[in-house]
Amino acid sequence: MTTECPCGSARPFADCCEPFITGAALPPTAEALMRSRYSAFATGALDYLTETLSAEARVDYDPAHAEDWSKNSDWLGLEIKSTEGGTAADDDGWVEFVAHFRYADEERAHHESSHFVKQEGRWFYHDGNLGPRPRRVVKVGRNDPCTCGSGKKYKKCCGAAA
Repeated sequence: MTTECPCGSARPFADCCEPFITGAALPPTAEALMRSRYSAFATGALDYLTETLSAEARVDYDPAHAEDWSKNSDWLGLEIKSTEGGTAADDDGWVEFVAHFRYADEERAHHESSHFVKQEGRWFYHDGNLGPRPRRVVKVGRNDPCTCGSGKKYKKCCGAAA
């Protein structure tokens, strides 16, 4: 009988996150690392959590807190909301997720947008923001090409009405 992976992929743990956690393979994408880190929390693989942090992220990492959270939670599921970059061809990427768990007899959710970096061919968790990733707004100058793709300057096209 095979055990389904905690990350929610619907694949057997042995064929999904376990090879990453045991060091038999490296996660090929930022999302694969995110899923394996969730599975590490769910299975108590605390060393893996430390190993997959970038050097900068290790500065304020609290292993005692991670151990408490891992061991005293009932991990209920992982929901991947979105990804940006983080493919095998990228050097960084973002994964927005919601980790569902029960802690102290209360169901909770941890919503985060995590930033991952690839260093020497290996993905690491770098930092994150609670909730969705803040939108990036690009300001269009009056003399820039119009964003509608007309080929005209912004001020002579869509910006004329503004």
